[in-house]
Amino acid sequence: MPLRFENRTALVTGVTSGFGRAIAIALLKDGARVIGTGRRTDRLDSLAAEMGTDMLLTQTLDMTDLPAVDTFVASLPEAFQPDILINNAGLALGMAQADEASLEDWDRMIQTNISGLVHLTRSVLPAFRTRSRADIINMSSIAGTYPYPSGNVYCATKAFVTQFSLALRADLLGSNVRVTNIEPGMAETEFSNVRFHGDDAKADSVYQGVDPLTPDDIARVTTDILALPPHVNINRIEVMPVQQAFGPFAVTRR
Repeated sequence: MPLRFENRTALVTGVTSGFGRAIAIALLKDGARVIGTGRRTDRLDSLAAEMGTDMLLTQTLDMTDLPAVDTFVASLPEAFQPDILINNAGLALGMAQADEASLEDWDRMIQTNISGLVHLTRSVLPAFRTRSRADIINMSSIAGTYPYPSGNVYCATKAFVTQFSLALRADLLGSNVRVTNIEPGMAETEFSNVRFHGDDAKADSVYQGVDPLTPDDIARVTTDILALPPHVNINRIEVMPVQQAFGPFAVTRR
């Protein structure tokens, strides 16, 4: 079978674990050049060694370092100028209710999930508008649609990503740029471990008795969207494991 992404170049943020790592590997196997970024240089080096290909360029990038984010794409070599941007880097921190939550955690979620994402997106838009084909895929969450107790700022950041994706579609009408917002539900990655500040027992309990989504599931959704004919745009896609659904509205009775 022909490689679906031959002659395409994807910039994928957050490739040191979870969705980003799986997406980067899937794209490489399907013929794309990939620029993979993340904060943990050792993990980037490990991914590069594992893949063993000059089609992968790994670069350390902290999405909260906005000056570095703003100049990142311009610093890339000519052979690695992207026509696909996958804004995957993001995190949740803490499960305290709003009146007890850490402002430091809130600020870091906003800086990573919103500020870094919009700055990187803005940096690619002028070039993307001129291309015969380009894609932006933002990794949001069902939390952006269905808030839950103690989700507070995390839910709000993902709601921003969802709405920003739709607004980009409106602004880019008339260009060849497609924009998709992917909204995963419960997925077993390092997400919960990060949220609980490295408490493995708490993180493991989140998935106990559940067959959750996997990074490979989301990588497949991502690559299948990218492989659709150029005239087809998936505006947003919500993905949950079968064992997850919606609950009734909460009511407190006095």
